[in-house]
Amino acid sequence: MHPLRTVARAPPTLSPVRDLFVLDPGLVFLNHGSFGACPGAVLDEYQRIQREIERNPVAALSLYRGFPDAIARVRERLAAYVGADAADLVLVPNATTGVNLVARSLDLRPGDEVVSTTHEYGGNDLLWQWVCERRGARYIRVDTTPARAVEELLGAVTERTRVLFLSHVSSPTALVFPVEEICRRAREAGVATLVDGAHAPGQIDLAVEAIGADWYAGNCHKWLCAPKGAGFLHVRRERQSELEPVAVSWDWAVEEWADRHRWHGTRDPSPYPAVPAAIDFQKEHRWEDVRARCRSLASRARRELSELLATEPPAGEADESGLLQMVTVRLPPCDAFALGARLAAEHRIEVLAQEWRGRPILRASFQGYNDEEDLRTLVAALRRELL
Repeated sequence: MHPLRTVARAPPTLSPVRDLFVLDPGLVFLNHGSFGACPGAVLDEYQRIQREIERNPVAALSLYRGFPDAIARVRERLAAYVGADAADLVLVPNATTGVNLVARSLDLRPGDEVVSTTHEYGGNDLLWQWVCERRGARYIRVDTTPARAVEELLGAVTERTRVLFLSHVSSPTALVFPVEEICRRAREAGVATLVDGAHAPGQIDLAVEAIGADWYAGNCHKWLCAPKGAGFLHVRRERQSELEPVAVSWDWAVEEWADRHRWHGTRDPSPYPAVPAAIDFQKEHRWEDVRARCRSLASRARRELSELLATEPPAGEADESGLLQMVTVRLPPCDAFALGARLAAEHRIEVLAQEWRGRPILRASFQGYNDEEDLRTLVAALRRELL
């Protein structure tokens, strides 16, 4: 075992809520941004729902019995949480599915354009490349920053641009983009907008309807800490008829638009009705204070890691006014993926080391279970591995 890390954490922990999560106590978990982590109380509710379904699957899953009301209650709670009308919101397993639904529903023609940024999640980059290649359209990525994004993204729009796609909080670079202003300007230019909000719910006090995107996809399993398999897609009403369903099945004949996207065939729906438990958990534990503490940790992490590694933020954005619970720093020349594997295997640190635009970067995520000791352990491990 590496001398920098022991299996058991030395008490007392500096995080007041760490023991409420079920993470391995010997693990320094600084990668909440990839898959989230579920608190014990929310996990208990999720598993209770699964057991309740199995007590009588027909009563729980039948479209003529419990299923429609259960999904409607979740949509109402979640819509209120993200600042939307439940009639305009459908439940999807994750933001990736939501973005796919939109991209694959668009009637793109040869010569049409999709404008995006160089900060997008890699899976969505692949999606747009695939869709545009199949339709003969062009996928244009603008190398920009949040401070320049409004002018540079709108400056890339032409008469052939059909969609402007961008993240609310970027996955690789952990930056907050001015989506409301971009959506407003795009609408004035006659261009539709799709926002990937995978990292926003639970990190930002959302007002999805006010953002004004034609489509906004979000996750509940990341920063809201709901079980994996819970997300949403919000669609402006004038765009709802264009959206193809995950699966055409029994609900497709019903009158209400959102209800037509309710039934995907037989699957485990229990992550959805567990979402209200995640909302209640964060309310009970004053998560606004937890987020503030995590943002302070993230700010300290960027300063200490940049000083240690003698690097700048990868996108040149040093302003901390929009800093949330994730930070990304450049690494010195190295094999980022090999570094991440060593940190996990030899130091028991889970943190995201990857490449962005051909350069090695490291993204650290801070959630309520993290504390100053986690950051100190990361700094010590990087000093040993890289310096």
